[in-house]
Amino acid sequence: MQFDLAPSDAETRGMILVTAGILTEGERVLICQRKAGDRFGLKWEFPGGKVEAGETPPTCLRRELAEELGVEAEVGPEVHRTDYRYPNGFTVRLLFFKVCRYTGVPENREFERFVWARPDELSGFDFLEADREVVDRLARGEVR
Repeated sequence: MQFDLAPSDAETRGMILVTAGILTEGERVLICQRKAGDRFGLKWEFPGGKVEAGETPPTCLRRELAEELGVEAEVGPEVHRTDYRYPNGFTVRLLFFKVCRYTGVPENREFERFVWARPDELSGFDFLEADREVVDRLARGEVR
C-alpha cells in the first residue's frame, strides 16, 4: 500500500505529521510504553515521532529509531496511514512503515519500557487511540 499525500499537504491542513515503525523479531513486534510523566503517559505505541521541517517521513523514522532505540534502520514501505483527531483538538496524520531490517540491539533510551509482543497479544495493551486501527490490522495478519 503506497500513499501519495506529501507531508506539506498534512501541514497545510493543520495536522501534525508523525511516523511510526513496525519492527519485528520473528513473530513479535516491538511496542513501547510512554513515560509516566509524558503526554498520554503509560500508553503504548510504536516507536517513531514527529516529522521535522525538511525531513521526509522515512528520514524522520530513521532518525527517531536511532534516538529512541539506538538502532540504524532500513525503512521499507508505508503499510498503514490514519488521521486521528484527539479530544483536545489536535489532529495527527500517522504514517506506519515496515522496518525491513535494522542494525544494533534495541535499547530503551526514551520509554517507560518496551516489549516484543505477538500480534495476537496486542489487544491486551492500552494503546494510543491513533494506533488502534493498525493494532487491529496486525492482529488480523493484514500488516506484517
